[in-house]
Amino acid sequence: MSHDPYPDATIRAILDEVKTIAIVGASANPVRPSYFVMKYMIDKGYTVFPVNPGQAGKEILGRPCFASLKEVPGPVDMVDIFRASDAVPGIVEEALTLQPLPKVIWMQLGVVHEEAALRAEQAGLQVVMNRCPKIEYGRLSGEIGWTGVNSRTISAKRPVLRGGFQHRGLRK
Repeated sequence: MSHDPYPDATIRAILDEVKTIAIVGASANPVRPSYFVMKYMIDKGYTVFPVNPGQAGKEILGRPCFASLKEVPGPVDMVDIFRASDAVPGIVEEALTLQPLPKVIWMQLGVVHEEAALRAEQAGLQVVMNRCPKIEYGRLSGEIGWTGVNSRTISAKRPVLRGGFQHRGLRK
């Protein structure tokens, strides 16, 4: 598959289908991007498992942190990689040992590894590189447009107001 650009329909389908996310490289530091991506995805209703060997046994955003993907207690639909590109092959190989296999390998902004992507795709996984699920969710749901950013999505759909965190999203 071509990894640039991704059709909106592909990203939307992934974000609609995925229910559980393992964030590899999750940080307990609230100013790190992985922290606020994790918070955002939790707030949108996803079950998120932080994976960081340096934080294993501790909690990030009230979720227990695991040293590796193998330690996550249950199936993972998406592995979101917040690590340098050279770490990606090892993470993909570990993800390919999980049963059941994840559906998606997602590499964050600036993270690209073509060989690892090909390996994952050959195993039947979808791959997204150099994108952020938080940004894509916000763009496709229209939230990002609230701040004046061009989301490339035009909609006359009114926001659905719900209790708690403002949710105007892809998830029902």
